[in-house]
Amino acid sequence: MSIPMLNKMHMNGYDVLSVNNGPWRVCTEGDRLASFASREEAMAYAAALPGYKPRPRRVQNQNAS
Repeated sequence: MSIPMLNKMHMNGYDVLSVNNGPWRVCTEGDRLASFASREEAMAYAAALPGYKPRPRRVQNQNAS
């Protein structure tokens, strides 16, 4: 049984990762933005994007009127 290999880095708030030597992906927590054949291409893409900060989730007010 083989164990999956994960290579993961961060650039400008984005995750740049590769699983089992597959394509390099640039992602946020909820979205995959692009895939690339090389780490250098993925890092260049992530560097060209504007800085990413996750937005805080709004809590709805549950007051009964």
